[in-house]
Amino acid sequence: MAIQAQEIEDLIRAEFPKAQVTITDLAGDGNHYAAEVIDESFRGKNRVQQQRAVYAALKGKMDGANGQLHALALTTKVP
Repeated sequence: MAIQAQEIEDLIRAEFPKAQVTITDLAGDGNHYAAEVIDESFRGKNRVQQQRAVYAALKGKMDGANGQLHALALTTKVP
């Protein structure tokens, strides 16, 4: 089951409303995306903490073999 880039962005923006978010469909199949999330809330957090926060914002869309999102290459940054 595929997911649209806009849905991914909406989920991320719900948790990080002031973030700069860029979503790229890597394979054109709705299952493999890259996301860059730049947000002030990442300041003072290590990369693992930043990425865990973004994955949590996806609300289970990547969970298990039946998740809607198969792969997400995630980059997080502080502005």
